[in-house]
Amino acid sequence: MCIDYGKKKIGVAVSDDSGELAFPCMIVENNKNLLIEIKQACKELKIHEIVMGNSLDQNGIPNPIMKDARAFAVQLENTLDLPLHFEKEFMTTMHARASHGGKEVVDDSAAALILQRFLDRKNKPVAKEDILDDEDGDTGSDD
Repeated sequence: MCIDYGKKKIGVAVSDDSGELAFPCMIVENNKNLLIEIKQACKELKIHEIVMGNSLDQNGIPNPIMKDARAFAVQLENTLDLPLHFEKEFMTTMHARASHGGKEVVDDSAAALILQRFLDRKNKPVAKEDILDDEDGDTGSDD
């Protein structure tokens, strides 16, 4: 499950059973029931891991929302006892709006883009040369 944390709304996405494709799932209001709703969704959907968007600006500096997002991540970890990962979310809302014809509410689609980025990186095949380099300590450079 991926969570795109926002002050007013939280976008949620999930992957297929093989962990290869991400899909928008739901949009949840950011209110006092948020943790309960996410916990219930995790139980119903049999979620094993959480991915959260890591909101950074173009210079790699955390956006103001990250303080609240990280606090929520701590609550999630303490409540759910599931592995939690952060994944870059640079411009995902803008990309989601563009793919939906400018539609304003795209939080779940933005979460799907973040999750897809995470899945692609996680599932990326390791090149044979990289494995050999790791085994013999060779970094591949002539330094």
